[in-house]
Amino acid sequence: MGLLIDGVWHDQWYDTKGTGGRFVRKPSAFRNWVTPNGSPGPSGNGGFKAEPGRYHLYVSLACPWAHRTLIMRKLKGLEGAIDISVVHWRMLEHGWTFEDGPGVVPDPIHRAQYLYQVYTAAVPDYTGRVTVPVLWDKATGTIVNNESAEIIRMLNSAFDGVGAIPGDYWPDDLRSEIDALNGRIYDNVNNGVYKAGFATTQQAYEEAVRPLFETLDVLDERLSSRRYLCGDRLTEADIRLFTTLVRFDPVYVGHFKCNLRRIADYPHLSGYLRDIYQTGGIAGTVNMTHIKGHYYESHRTINPTGVVPLGPILDLDAPHGRERI
Repeated sequence: MGLLIDGVWHDQWYDTKGTGGRFVRKPSAFRNWVTPNGSPGPSGNGGFKAEPGRYHLYVSLACPWAHRTLIMRKLKGLEGAIDISVVHWRMLEHGWTFEDGPGVVPDPIHRAQYLYQVYTAAVPDYTGRVTVPVLWDKATGTIVNNESAEIIRMLNSAFDGVGAIPGDYWPDDLRSEIDALNGRIYDNVNNGVYKAGFATTQQAYEEAVRPLFETLDVLDERLSSRRYLCGDRLTEADIRLFTTLVRFDPVYVGHFKCNLRRIADYPHLSGYLRDIYQTGGIAGTVNMTHIKGHYYESHRTINPTGVVPLGPILDLDAPHGRERI
């Protein structure tokens, strides 16, 4: 994992020396919005009108943040409107690459070998991490946004007038509840597993792991009486939680030392995970080869050998019983 400094690539891991061993995630840099008429969104500049075929999405099938966008793209039926490129699961000295491999989809716009070349195509002197997802505008030749939380909201509603499947995953009547859930789940669960896994002191690790499992305990109890986090409707809060849960037992339990409990040990979270996996083509967005290969082969400070474990054996197609709630 590296970064660009003034447009030059540097192979440099996260520095935790100045943060007491704590992993601190930097904010995403590109924050423009696609809107129905091209007017400015909540941040950034305007001029990005929702038009089929205009935008290109760069993703990793391994990355939970990019996975959110693939799920929303699927649920909204936008596969024909927004095409994608998929990076290789292995991220080493050049960061994300388009090295040939099963499931990799090359970059048809820049013919890039490395994802950082997409960033410098937008901003030649860019400084910062090179992350996925990236939403690219073919019309203006720049990056619209690289913040997954915002991209899924664009996909949720911006294309409704130009062919998207009906469905609102951030409905008006649930927005405050969704946003409150998102805040806690992001800090303690979505990012919490990374804070635990990338911690370089015992204190930093324990500061991350304890809130992680406290939050999972609360969520399991919440799901004992409702099918989804906000009741009987699938929302973006569920999508955001799902992409962490589906990686938890295969990766985070062992690789990131998040091993107080497995998701399989939670009676309600485990069924909930299978329920969402079996919903609306979401299963087709899950690629365990990319997921396990990425973490175990890429993070050489954590797993120097790059050996990928064969287990655990999961049956995400097993009956979930959640329809009875």
